[in-house]
Amino acid sequence: MSVRYPIRGSVSLSEAELNWRFSRSSGPGGQHVNTSDSRAELRFDLAGSGSLPEAWKERALSRLAGRLVDGAVVVTASEHRSQWRNRQSALDKLTRLLHEATLPPPKPRRSPRVPAGLNERRLREKKRRSDRKRERTQRDW
Repeated sequence: MSVRYPIRGSVSLSEAELNWRFSRSSGPGGQHVNTSDSRAELRFDLAGSGSLPEAWKERALSRLAGRLVDGAVVVTASEHRSQWRNRQSALDKLTRLLHEATLPPPKPRRSPRVPAGLNERRLREKKRRSDRKRERTQRDW
């Protein structure tokens, strides 16, 4: 049974489409860090994936164009001292990244239109107020 990682709704990634690579990580760990491969690098071939619907794939390819390396998304994690926790962190980063990249585009902004009657009423009231103030200042001696 293949493990699947949910992206959004019923769409999920298959474990078979993920390529892992491990290397030595910098950071805390003392002498242990010099001997263990705790840094996790996760590579997902976005261009060749069969898990994502075509519309989502195109949207993700255009939004992640700056991050892609030969059509693949590469995510690294080295925050933790254990390889297992770095693997979980890399998976979380990848699923979050794909979730955001495949969201539908936002609705176009409609500029608010002021009704003509409201604008005319406002201008009439301004004119009436200015006339009243002008009458106060006129001296007719």
